[in-house]
Amino acid sequence: MAPKEVISVSPSRRCIEGGGFVVRRPDLDPRDMSPFLMLDHFGPTCYGPGEAVGAPDHPHRGFETISYILQGCVEHKDSNSGTEGRIGPGDVQWMTAGRGVIHSEMPSPEMLENGGTMEGFQIWVNLPAAVKMCEPRYQDISSACIPETPLQQGAGHVRIIAGTHRNRHAVIETHTAVHFYDVVLESNDAIDVISIPEGQRAFVYCYSQGLMVNGKEVLEGRFACLSSTADQVIISALSSTSSGAALVLGGVPFHEPLAWHGPFVMNTQAEIREAMRDYQRGDFGKIEGAEQRYEQTRQANVRREGSDSSDSLR
Repeated sequence: MAPKEVISVSPSRRCIEGGGFVVRRPDLDPRDMSPFLMLDHFGPTCYGPGEAVGAPDHPHRGFETISYILQGCVEHKDSNSGTEGRIGPGDVQWMTAGRGVIHSEMPSPEMLENGGTMEGFQIWVNLPAAVKMCEPRYQDISSACIPETPLQQGAGHVRIIAGTHRNRHAVIETHTAVHFYDVVLESNDAIDVISIPEGQRAFVYCYSQGLMVNGKEVLEGRFACLSSTADQVIISALSSTSSGAALVLGGVPFHEPLAWHGPFVMNTQAEIREAMRDYQRGDFGKIEGAEQRYEQTRQANVRREGSDSSDSLR
């Protein structure tokens, strides 16, 4: 066993997504992140009453989305099977869009009424051509069901969202060999070794303070790309007085053409045009109450513009 080489450490850029919320997104070509397409870190954003925004009804085809919440609460609905639910702190929703769905992700009524802090991640995972048009599927996993292991030394833990760590297996089923771990170091002597098999790329996004990844410094908001050779990702504290937290991702890179337009990720431009036609003629279905969700979002943005509230992205 040996540590993977850290190829690059990239900053994140600020983007506006959904109904008007700010995210941090690693400034990379998606081909350099394969099999992942995108990682968005939203928040921490402090909303006043009536100000919380989400992502009202929008389509997806050809990939998967992972929503992982640290703070706040999100309610979601879809057009495929009428699935709806909510995810709060520590919860995960793994959505396989497949052949196509309309999806809505909105702040919970309590968050909208009372305000509060929202923070979390949405990660897009590509699907191979053979399963891009599979049936949509939702996996809502509560925080209590996500396995955890203690760090090898010191205080902290690893949450196993996808993959296997120290013989503990994630409960989420994936179409491809994908790894997703949340590593939290609560003391300066904490350390852990994550196994990402040789032949798979590994990525580390530091979302709190800073840490060391295979001997390289990765500060908050930075995204490290690691090689597909070797098989270890070693996470340790940045200094003798620090702690930190990071997402560790891994997977087999795709060697297929990539055609991407907004919420559609396919292999050819012809498939993108087909996706747009299918969406425009209503083949993805619809969710009742779309107009109210759009209006709720509009009103929330108006309230935010008129208040002193601001997101606290660093």
